[in-house]
Amino acid sequence: MSDADSEAASREQAFAELLGEFRRTAVLVPLGDGDGPEEERGLLTADFNGIRFILAFSDEQALARYAKARGEYAREWAYQSILGARLLDVAVPAAGVPCGVALDCADGPDGMVFPPVQGIVPDEAALDVDDHTTGDRV
Repeated sequence: MSDADSEAASREQAFAELLGEFRRTAVLVPLGDGDGPEEERGLLTADFNGIRFILAFSDEQALARYAKARGEYAREWAYQSILGARLLDVAVPAAGVPCGVALDCADGPDGMVFPPVQGIVPDEAALDVDDHTTGDRV
């Protein structure tokens, strides 16, 4: 195995471990803006290059850094605690559009993006899965 192959395998293993940890961990997901009652407000999302991302935070400090970066530190942020697996397996497919999860997005390189691809989200929500009946990508 070449050094490049070994490096790639090491990175894949590290990501698989990080993904597993995310799936087993409850994260904070702010509710979207709106005037309605909390139970009727959706999860906070942001769109980037045609993909919707559910914004999730590892703890209240990470959410506070996001609020500060938006200049909205003083307002109250309603949020839900949701298991990472539930976000990836239920919320992402329910979005109805290409969707992933962005964890700690105000933390620059310390944040993480879980894109809507095979192995991260269910196949029906993944952008890189071929439709075996037509050969088209779904």
